[in-house]
Amino acid sequence: MVKRASPCAIAALICSGVPSVALVRLVAVVHPHRGSRIFLSTAPPLDPLAIIRLEGVRFKIEVSFKQAGQPVGIYSCHFWMGARPPITRRSGNQYLHHKSEAYRAQVRRKRRADMCCIQTGVIAQGLLQILSVLHSQMVWSCFGSWIRTIRPGIPPSEQVVGMALRHGLPELLAGGEKNSALAKFINERLDLDRTEGLRLAA
Repeated sequence: MVKRASPCAIAALICSGVPSVALVRLVAVVHPHRGSRIFLSTAPPLDPLAIIRLEGVRFKIEVSFKQAGQPVGIYSCHFWMGARPPITRRSGNQYLHHKSEAYRAQVRRKRRADMCCIQTGVIAQGLLQILSVLHSQMVWSCFGSWIRTIRPGIPPSEQVVGMALRHGLPELLAGGEKNSALAKFINERLDLDRTEGLRLAA
């Protein structure tokens, strides 16, 4: 594990007198423009440069989680069990081994639905990233909104790609049904009572 550690936290840990349970490696980085950082790794054999690279990868992973939760909405799906009894907020474990096999099967079914929803969202996020990297110019041309900083050569974010897809959906549904299998598929299943904004396009 590699994490950023503040000098105050390290000093407090050293001065606390608590015996250490594992060796760690501290890597001090002095950047000419971004200041100084200290990284802590629980894997002492790692090379300091490898620890710095891993910290960079960890930052990218955290940004991916943030994008997955906000623009894509991967973690917004919730499946409820009617057979689940009401529990308080801090009641602890449910002790599923005390429940019947039928109840445990329902729990496994709910967890499987949660995992399928998350996996579908991860696939959607990957598709947004592919469109961002391979078709950046087309995404910006279909964006149809305003953003303060559009940097040339930088692929758009997942949120920008999603907005571009939403802006291009009415045109796709209105004129592409004969040529696009996707447009035909969506039009055949479009519920006009719930999508007022797409009535004209459909």
